[in-house]
Amino acid sequence: MKSNINRRKAIKTMALGSSALAIPKIDLTNDSDLSEPLKGNINHSVCQWCFSNIPLENLAKEVKKLGLIGIDLIGEEGWSTLKKYGLTSTMCYGDLKGKSTRDLTKGWCDTKYHEELIKHYKRFIPMVAEAGWTNLICFSGNSRGINNQIGLQNCVNGLSQIIPLAEKYGVILNMELLNSKVDHDDYMCDNSEWGVTLCKALGSNNFKLLYDIYHMQIMEGDVIRTIQENKEFYGHFHTAGVPGRNEIDESQELFYPAIMEAIVASGYNGYVAQEFIPRDRTEEGLKSLADAIRRCDV
Repeated sequence: MKSNINRRKAIKTMALGSSALAIPKIDLTNDSDLSEPLKGNINHSVCQWCFSNIPLENLAKEVKKLGLIGIDLIGEEGWSTLKKYGLTSTMCYGDLKGKSTRDLTKGWCDTKYHEELIKHYKRFIPMVAEAGWTNLICFSGNSRGINNQIGLQNCVNGLSQIIPLAEKYGVILNMELLNSKVDHDDYMCDNSEWGVTLCKALGSNNFKLLYDIYHMQIMEGDVIRTIQENKEFYGHFHTAGVPGRNEIDESQELFYPAIMEAIVASGYNGYVAQEFIPRDRTEEGLKSLADAIRRCDV
């Protein structure tokens, strides 16, 4: 079932500021899932937009209690809050001034967006580094009739103009793999083969793929073998249940402990961010997050 909540809508809501949001009462201190420390093999994170009904300040407090390293998809406007609670911006967005860097549809596969993208990424890469962060997201964008081969070359031509700066500052650009079947119609970087080909063409350790397990289960399946075969090209992971993008429990078709075991065995030492949409949007959703962390803590 397709959810009526998506990242683009949630981001618009968060941009209004926490004053427009109801602040839920959250208390997980007696939750049994918190009784044992995490194992440390997975660096756990969570995507803010999935809990957009919770102000960032509150979310930061609670994920710290859960033992998470940081929060994903945070722009400059939220970095000071993360630092206040000793958390990492595990995947950065461009800032609000360069809103094109947050647009999933207007990306590098279409040359008409290159000038604006290059301008903002050149400004933002140093800002990410100076803040002490490493990962910065980017998107292929929608094809709009451009075939995959031309779109890939367009990506190479555009990204080649910012990768030297990313290398200089130690920032890793991560292009997200998204499904074009259910959630992101016409998105070009919708399969591992295309994304890996782009990585090879660019030939830089500062360009990786954000392997979203939910999206790639929909598009190609064969998750564990794909991770094993392309491990050097994946710089970040997202989770969610299939179908529905909800909790990663027994109600969906993926067995996340085995997937996490494969990620650990691959030698990966980056972040794994939960990106499921909790069915219960109140504080109970954070109990679902605690459950997901335990399932993934192999």
